[in-house]
Amino acid sequence: MKLSEFDYELPKDLIAQFPAEQRDESRLIVLDRAGGDIRETRFANFSRFLQEGDVLVVNETRVIPARIFGRRKSGGLVEVFLVRRIAERRWIAMLRPASRLRAGEIVLVGERDLEIAVGERLNEGEWSVNLPSSIGESTFIEAYGHVPLPPYIKRDDEPRDRERYQTVYARRDGSVAAPTAGLHFTEEVLFDVKRRGVTVLPVTLHVGPGTFRPLAKETVEDNRLDPEFVLIRKDNRDEILEARRAGRRLVAVGTTTTRVLESLARGPLAGEEERVIEGETYVAGTTDLFIYPGYRFRVVDALLTNLHLPKSSLLVLVAAFAGRETILRAYEWAIGRKYRFYSYGDAMWIR
Repeated sequence: MKLSEFDYELPKDLIAQFPAEQRDESRLIVLDRAGGDIRETRFANFSRFLQEGDVLVVNETRVIPARIFGRRKSGGLVEVFLVRRIAERRWIAMLRPASRLRAGEIVLVGERDLEIAVGERLNEGEWSVNLPSSIGESTFIEAYGHVPLPPYIKRDDEPRDRERYQTVYARRDGSVAAPTAGLHFTEEVLFDVKRRGVTVLPVTLHVGPGTFRPLAKETVEDNRLDPEFVLIRKDNRDEILEARRAGRRLVAVGTTTTRVLESLARGPLAGEEERVIEGETYVAGTTDLFIYPGYRFRVVDALLTNLHLPKSSLLVLVAAFAGRETILRAYEWAIGRKYRFYSYGDAMWIR
């Protein structure tokens, strides 16, 4: 299967640069997998497509302000993009300009010249770094970090991005990109969902920078995804698997949630272990599950998702779920009606 089969032309003016004024004002494509029928509504009406007994699964990861700007002692500007925490104050980060940096250098941040120490180079573009010891880790990141907007949003982050590039149910710090299908939910929409007798269950998948990268290899099956951290309360995992056995409909909010659910259905996560957090037992591990056409979905019955980049793993996943030709036809339909695409754009409900 060739990656070029998942390409399409998108006018640049349809790439959403800002969120909708209200989260649930976004337009919603309603796509039927069976017949390929397409129609349009507003996201505020989303609960109408759910029914009593459904299980709606959301990703409660929280985006951290992962982009930190500093300078070398020589004066050159440096961007430190935090990717993954590995220990107290110790992170894996992407540095720019990487070619000019050396292990042992210091990046100075803010008027107080807080010091980020550059450690060893791990691979192409990634380094270990140590955050300043003179200030609390989370305090430093919140005070000096910037919202890691995707590269196709051609502007600097603004104060409102702290709220809007975050779901209303975000709880666990760790992502450097938002699970964007969830950005449309408001507390009112969630209330309507629950009022219909739908069970809402959270999982966590911390989204890494790989979500920004196009797939590198032309043969789709030859590509690999980076492992990403997964956390789910043990009783929630049991309820999800029991719901499947009982024939209840499992609805995934986003591609990240889809990958978690399908990973859980396949068996233990990579490196799976139990953790006790605030008195509750959780299952933790990683997944690198790459879903492409031909994949047999085990648990996900319906999918809420955004409109994704050409040749991306996200587009390939939704094509696996609904069919490549059906998805590309729906995208063509959306372009003709000037839908807003990508992270801050409109949504699609695939049933």
